[in-house]
Amino acid sequence: MGYSMEIYSAAKKSMENRRLLAEQELDVRRDELVMRIPRVQKIEQELVHISVAAARSVFSGGDKESELSALKEKSLVLQDELKNILKENDLPENYLDPWYNCRECRDTGYVDGRMCTCMKQLVRQTAYEELNRISPLSLCSFESFDTGYYSKEKKAAGDMSEYDYMSKVFRFCKRYAMQFDEYSEGLLFSGKTGLGKTHLSLAIASSVIENGYGVVYVSAPNILSRLESSQFSGRSVERTEDEQLLQECDLLIIDDLGTEFVTKFTQAAIYNIINTRLNSGKPVIISTNLSTKELEDVYGNRMVSRIVGVLRKIEFYGSDIRQMKKMKK
Repeated sequence: MGYSMEIYSAAKKSMENRRLLAEQELDVRRDELVMRIPRVQKIEQELVHISVAAARSVFSGGDKESELSALKEKSLVLQDELKNILKENDLPENYLDPWYNCRECRDTGYVDGRMCTCMKQLVRQTAYEELNRISPLSLCSFESFDTGYYSKEKKAAGDMSEYDYMSKVFRFCKRYAMQFDEYSEGLLFSGKTGLGKTHLSLAIASSVIENGYGVVYVSAPNILSRLESSQFSGRSVERTEDEQLLQECDLLIIDDLGTEFVTKFTQAAIYNIINTRLNSGKPVIISTNLSTKELEDVYGNRMVSRIVGVLRKIEFYGSDIRQMKKMKK
Protein backbone atom coordinates (compact mmCIF):
# COMPACT_ATOMS: atom_id res chain seq x y z
CA MET A 1 0.00 0.00 0.00
CA GLY A 2 1.28 3.49 -0.83
CA TYR A 3 1.30 6.27 1.75
CA SER A 4 2.03 9.96 1.63
CA MET A 5 5.48 11.31 2.45
CA GLU A 6 4.02 12.85 5.61
CA ILE A 7 3.02 9.39 6.89
CA TYR A 8 6.43 7.90 6.09
CA SER A 9 8.22 10.87 7.70
CA ALA A 10 6.13 10.59 10.88
CA ALA A 11 6.76 6.83 11.08
CA LYS A 12 10.48 7.31 10.48
CA LYS A 13 10.60 9.89 13.27
CA SER A 14 8.84 7.48 15.64
CA MET A 15 11.33 4.75 14.71
CA GLU A 16 14.26 7.08 15.36
CA ASN A 17 12.79 7.93 18.75
CA ARG A 18 12.53 4.22 19.58
CA ARG A 19 16.16 3.68 18.73
CA LEU A 20 17.28 6.79 20.61
CA LEU A 21 15.32 5.75 23.70
CA ALA A 22 16.87 2.26 23.67
CA GLU A 23 20.35 3.76 23.46
CA GLN A 24 19.65 6.32 26.19
CA GLU A 25 18.37 3.57 28.47
CA LEU A 26 21.58 1.62 27.77
CA ASP A 27 23.68 4.63 28.82
CA VAL A 28 21.77 4.82 32.10
CA ARG A 29 22.24 1.09 32.77
CA ARG A 30 25.94 1.23 31.94
CA ASP A 31 26.56 4.29 34.14
CA GLU A 32 24.80 2.66 37.09
CA LEU A 33 26.77 -0.57 36.63
CA VAL A 34 30.12 1.22 36.32
CA MET A 35 29.36 3.14 39.51
CA ARG A 36 28.95 -0.16 41.34
CA ILE A 37 31.64 -2.12 39.47
CA PRO A 38 34.39 0.12 37.98
CA ARG A 39 36.06 -2.93 36.42
CA VAL A 40 33.30 -2.98 33.78
CA GLN A 41 34.50 0.29 32.27
CA LYS A 42 38.10 -0.97 32.24
CA ILE A 43 37.06 -4.11 30.36
CA GLU A 44 35.09 -2.12 27.76
CA GLN A 45 38.02 0.25 27.23
CA GLU A 46 40.41 -2.67 26.76
CA LEU A 47 38.03 -4.27 24.23
CA VAL A 48 37.96 -1.02 22.23
CA HIS A 49 41.78 -0.89 22.23
CA ILE A 50 41.94 -4.51 21.03
CA SER A 51 39.52 -3.71 18.20
CA VAL A 52 41.68 -0.74 17.12
CA ALA A 53 44.86 -2.81 17.34
CA ALA A 54 43.31 -5.55 15.21
CA ALA A 55 42.36 -3.02 12.53
CA ARG A 56 45.89 -1.60 12.49
CA SER A 57 47.38 -5.07 12.23
CA VAL A 58 45.41 -5.81 9.08
CA PHE A 59 46.99 -2.81 7.30
CA SER A 60 50.51 -3.31 8.63
CA GLY A 61 53.24 -5.76 7.72
CA GLY A 62 54.63 -8.60 9.81
CA ASP A 63 53.07 -11.75 11.17
CA LYS A 64 49.39 -10.69 10.98
CA GLU A 65 47.94 -14.11 11.68
CA SER A 66 49.86 -14.56 14.92
CA GLU A 67 49.11 -11.03 16.11
CA LEU A 68 45.41 -11.25 15.30
CA SER A 69 45.16 -14.62 17.03
CA ALA A 70 46.67 -13.18 20.21
CA LEU A 71 44.33 -10.20 20.12
CA LYS A 72 41.31 -12.47 19.60
CA GLU A 73 42.27 -14.66 22.54
CA LYS A 74 42.68 -11.63 24.79
CA SER A 75 39.31 -10.29 23.64
CA LEU A 76 37.57 -13.58 24.44
CA VAL A 77 39.07 -13.62 27.94
CA LEU A 78 37.77 -10.10 28.60
CA GLN A 79 34.33 -10.94 27.19
CA ASP A 80 34.11 -13.99 29.44
CA GLU A 81 35.08 -11.87 32.44
CA LEU A 82 32.35 -9.37 31.58
CA LYS A 83 29.77 -12.16 31.20
CA ASN A 84 30.73 -13.54 34.60
CA ILE A 85 30.35 -10.11 36.21
CA LEU A 86 26.83 -9.81 34.79
CA LYS A 87 25.96 -13.36 35.85
CA GLU A 88 27.25 -12.85 39.39
CA ASN A 89 25.05 -9.76 39.69
CA ASP A 90 21.93 -11.55 38.32
CA LEU A 91 21.94 -9.46 35.14
CA PRO A 92 21.11 -10.76 31.63
CA GLU A 93 23.90 -11.30 29.11
CA ASN A 94 22.53 -8.49 26.92
CA TYR A 95 22.45 -6.00 29.80
CA LEU A 96 25.12 -3.87 28.10
CA ASP A 97 23.46 -4.02 24.69
CA PRO A 98 20.68 -1.67 23.52
CA TRP A 99 17.26 -3.23 24.10
CA TYR A 100 15.71 -2.45 20.74
CA ASN A 101 12.03 -3.11 20.06
CA CYS A 102 12.96 -5.11 16.97
CA ARG A 103 15.91 -7.48 16.95
CA GLU A 104 15.79 -7.85 13.17
CA CYS A 105 16.43 -4.21 12.21
CA ARG A 106 17.66 -2.90 15.58
CA ASP A 107 15.06 -0.14 15.32
CA THR A 108 16.46 1.24 12.08
CA GLY A 109 13.35 0.19 10.16
CA TYR A 110 15.32 -1.62 7.46
CA VAL A 111 17.04 -4.99 6.96
CA ASP A 112 19.42 -5.39 4.01
CA GLY A 113 17.96 -2.31 2.38
CA ARG A 114 14.37 -3.53 2.66
CA MET A 115 11.69 -2.15 4.95
CA CYS A 116 11.40 -4.27 8.09
CA THR A 117 8.06 -5.77 9.15
CA CYS A 118 8.07 -3.57 12.26
CA MET A 119 8.46 -0.44 10.10
CA LYS A 120 5.58 -1.52 7.87
CA GLN A 121 3.41 -1.95 10.96
CA LEU A 122 4.48 1.45 12.28
CA VAL A 123 3.67 3.15 8.97
CA ARG A 124 0.26 1.47 8.94
CA GLN A 125 -0.44 2.45 12.55
CA THR A 126 0.66 6.04 11.86
CA ALA A 127 -1.79 6.19 8.96
CA TYR A 128 -4.60 4.88 11.20
CA GLU A 129 -3.82 7.47 13.85
CA GLU A 130 -3.86 10.24 11.26
CA LEU A 131 -7.26 9.19 9.95
CA ASN A 132 -8.61 8.75 13.49
CA ARG A 133 -7.09 12.01 14.68
CA ILE A 134 -10.36 13.97 14.64
CA SER A 135 -12.45 11.08 16.00
CA PRO A 136 -13.49 11.21 19.68
CA LEU A 137 -12.17 7.70 20.41
CA SER A 138 -11.13 8.58 23.95
CA LEU A 139 -14.48 10.10 24.91
CA CYS A 140 -16.59 6.95 25.13
CA SER A 141 -16.08 3.58 26.80
CA PHE A 142 -18.19 0.68 27.99
CA GLU A 143 -17.59 1.84 31.55
CA SER A 144 -19.14 5.25 30.86
CA PHE A 145 -22.23 3.84 29.12
CA ASP A 146 -25.17 4.28 31.52
CA THR A 147 -28.21 2.06 30.87
CA GLY A 148 -30.00 3.93 33.67
CA TYR A 149 -31.25 6.47 31.15
CA TYR A 150 -33.51 3.88 29.51
CA SER A 151 -37.05 3.38 30.78
CA LYS A 152 -37.81 0.29 32.86
CA GLU A 153 -41.52 0.54 32.09
CA LYS A 154 -43.03 -2.29 30.03
CA LYS A 155 -45.48 -0.93 27.49
CA ALA A 156 -47.33 -4.24 27.10
CA ALA A 157 -47.57 -7.45 29.09
CA GLY A 158 -44.62 -9.68 28.25
CA ASP A 159 -42.70 -6.94 26.41
CA MET A 160 -39.13 -6.08 27.36
CA SER A 161 -38.61 -2.63 28.81
CA GLU A 162 -36.24 -0.26 27.01
CA TYR A 163 -33.85 -0.76 29.91
CA ASP A 164 -33.86 -4.56 29.58
CA TYR A 165 -33.56 -4.44 25.80
CA MET A 166 -30.72 -1.88 25.72
CA SER A 167 -28.92 -3.73 28.53
CA LYS A 168 -28.98 -6.75 26.25
CA VAL A 169 -27.60 -4.66 23.38
CA PHE A 170 -24.89 -3.31 25.67
CA ARG A 171 -23.82 -6.81 26.72
CA PHE A 172 -23.76 -7.94 23.09
CA CYS A 173 -21.53 -5.02 22.05
CA LYS A 174 -19.14 -5.61 24.93
CA ARG A 175 -18.89 -9.31 24.08
CA TYR A 176 -18.41 -8.45 20.40
CA ALA A 177 -15.48 -6.18 21.24
CA MET A 178 -13.85 -8.72 23.57
CA GLN A 179 -14.14 -11.56 21.03
CA PHE A 180 -13.35 -9.49 17.94
CA ASP A 181 -11.08 -10.90 15.26
CA GLU A 182 -10.70 -10.43 11.51
CA TYR A 183 -13.54 -12.89 10.91
CA SER A 184 -16.11 -11.12 13.11
CA GLU A 185 -19.47 -10.31 11.59
CA GLY A 186 -20.41 -6.78 10.58
CA LEU A 187 -23.06 -4.77 12.42
CA LEU A 188 -25.71 -2.22 11.47
CA PHE A 189 -26.76 0.06 14.34
CA SER A 190 -30.13 1.63 13.55
CA GLY A 191 -32.33 3.99 15.53
CA LYS A 192 -33.18 7.60 16.25
CA THR A 193 -30.56 10.10 17.32
CA GLY A 194 -29.29 10.18 20.89
CA LEU A 195 -29.86 6.51 21.77
CA GLY A 196 -26.23 5.44 22.26
CA LYS A 197 -25.22 4.21 18.79
CA THR A 198 -22.17 6.46 18.60
CA HIS A 199 -21.19 5.79 22.20
CA LEU A 200 -21.23 2.00 21.81
CA SER A 201 -19.50 2.07 18.43
CA LEU A 202 -16.74 4.22 19.93
CA ALA A 203 -16.49 1.88 22.91
CA ILE A 204 -16.10 -1.07 20.54
CA ALA A 205 -13.41 0.84 18.59
CA SER A 206 -11.39 1.66 21.72
CA SER A 207 -11.60 -1.90 23.04
CA VAL A 208 -10.63 -3.48 19.71
CA ILE A 209 -7.68 -1.08 19.34
CA GLU A 210 -6.47 -2.05 22.82
CA ASN A 211 -6.47 -5.67 21.65
CA GLY A 212 -4.01 -4.80 18.91
CA TYR A 213 -6.23 -4.48 15.84
CA GLY A 214 -6.16 -1.66 13.31
CA VAL A 215 -9.41 0.29 13.57
CA VAL A 216 -10.56 3.26 11.55
CA TYR A 217 -13.49 5.20 12.99
CA VAL A 218 -15.05 7.86 10.76
CA SER A 219 -18.25 9.82 10.55
CA ALA A 220 -19.82 9.54 7.11
CA PRO A 221 -20.05 13.33 6.57
CA ASN A 222 -16.38 13.91 7.50
CA ILE A 223 -14.79 11.10 5.51
CA LEU A 224 -16.91 11.61 2.39
CA SER A 225 -16.24 15.34 2.47
CA ARG A 226 -12.53 14.59 2.78
CA LEU A 227 -12.57 12.11 -0.11
CA GLU A 228 -14.55 14.47 -2.33
CA SER A 229 -12.27 17.39 -1.50
CA SER A 230 -9.19 15.31 -2.31
CA GLN A 231 -10.71 14.13 -5.59
CA PHE A 232 -11.57 17.57 -6.91
CA SER A 233 -8.55 19.50 -5.64
CA GLY A 234 -5.87 17.45 -7.36
CA ARG A 235 -4.89 15.41 -4.26
CA SER A 236 -5.76 12.02 -5.75
CA VAL A 237 -2.86 10.31 -3.93
CA GLU A 238 -4.33 11.38 -0.59
CA ARG A 239 -7.76 10.10 -1.62
CA THR A 240 -6.33 6.74 -2.73
CA GLU A 241 -4.43 6.42 0.53
CA ASP A 242 -7.57 7.10 2.59
CA GLU A 243 -9.68 4.66 0.58
CA GLN A 244 -7.08 1.92 0.97
CA LEU A 245 -7.03 2.41 4.73
CA LEU A 246 -10.82 2.29 4.86
CA GLN A 247 -10.88 -0.89 2.81
CA GLU A 248 -7.97 -2.73 4.42
CA CYS A 249 -8.14 -1.93 8.16
CA ASP A 250 -9.17 -4.75 10.52
CA LEU A 251 -12.37 -2.95 11.52
CA LEU A 252 -14.06 0.01 9.84
CA ILE A 253 -16.70 1.94 11.78
CA ILE A 254 -18.83 4.40 9.81
CA ASP A 255 -20.95 6.62 12.03
CA ASP A 256 -23.95 8.75 11.03
CA LEU A 257 -24.45 7.23 7.59
CA GLY A 258 -27.14 9.24 5.82
CA THR A 259 -26.38 12.61 7.44
CA GLU A 260 -23.79 13.58 4.83
CA PHE A 261 -24.46 15.86 1.85
CA VAL A 262 -25.27 13.34 -0.87
CA THR A 263 -23.82 13.65 -4.37
CA LYS A 264 -23.17 11.12 -7.11
CA PHE A 265 -19.55 11.05 -5.96
CA THR A 266 -20.38 10.32 -2.30
CA GLN A 267 -22.91 7.65 -3.30
CA ALA A 268 -20.31 5.89 -5.46
CA ALA A 269 -17.53 6.33 -2.89
CA ILE A 270 -19.46 4.90 0.07
CA TYR A 271 -20.76 2.00 -2.00
CA ASN A 272 -17.26 1.16 -3.21
CA ILE A 273 -15.81 1.22 0.31
CA ILE A 274 -18.56 -0.88 1.90
CA ASN A 275 -18.88 -3.32 -1.01
CA THR A 276 -15.12 -3.92 -1.16
CA ARG A 277 -15.02 -4.76 2.54
CA LEU A 278 -18.04 -7.04 2.36
CA ASN A 279 -16.61 -8.87 -0.66
CA SER A 280 -13.34 -9.49 1.20
CA GLY A 281 -15.11 -10.56 4.40
CA LYS A 282 -13.74 -7.66 6.44
CA PRO A 283 -16.00 -6.49 9.29
CA VAL A 284 -17.66 -3.09 9.21
CA ILE A 285 -19.94 -1.40 11.73
CA ILE A 286 -22.37 1.17 10.36
CA SER A 287 -24.61 3.38 12.46
CA THR A 288 -27.49 5.38 11.02
CA ASN A 289 -30.49 7.38 12.18
CA LEU A 290 -32.39 6.37 9.03
CA SER A 291 -34.78 3.49 8.52
CA THR A 292 -34.16 0.92 5.80
CA LYS A 293 -36.65 2.71 3.55
CA GLU A 294 -34.99 6.08 4.14
CA LEU A 295 -31.56 4.59 3.37
CA GLU A 296 -32.92 3.19 0.11
CA ASP A 297 -34.23 6.65 -0.82
CA VAL A 298 -30.72 8.05 -0.35
CA TYR A 299 -28.49 5.25 -1.67
CA GLY A 300 -30.74 3.02 -3.71
CA ASN A 301 -31.81 -0.57 -3.30
CA ARG A 302 -28.55 -2.13 -4.53
CA MET A 303 -26.39 -0.76 -1.71
CA VAL A 304 -28.97 -1.04 1.07
CA SER A 305 -29.93 -4.62 0.22
CA ARG A 306 -26.21 -5.45 0.28
CA ILE A 307 -25.84 -3.93 3.76
CA VAL A 308 -29.02 -5.41 5.22
CA GLY A 309 -28.29 -8.81 3.69
CA VAL A 310 -24.82 -9.14 5.23
CA LEU A 311 -24.69 -7.06 8.44
CA ARG A 312 -26.45 -8.02 11.66
CA LYS A 313 -29.02 -5.31 12.31
CA ILE A 314 -29.31 -4.03 15.88
CA GLU A 315 -32.13 -1.62 16.62
CA PHE A 316 -31.69 1.04 19.30
CA TYR A 317 -34.77 2.12 21.26
CA GLY A 318 -35.55 4.71 23.91
CA SER A 319 -35.69 8.45 24.46
CA ASP A 320 -32.97 10.89 23.45
CA ILE A 321 -30.28 10.34 26.10
CA ARG A 322 -28.36 13.44 25.11
CA GLN A 323 -31.38 15.60 25.81
CA MET A 324 -31.89 13.93 29.19
CA LYS A 325 -28.25 14.51 30.10
CA LYS A 326 -28.58 18.20 29.22
CA MET A 327 -31.69 18.48 31.39
CA LYS A 328 -29.82 17.00 34.36
CA LYS A 329 -27.07 19.61 34.17
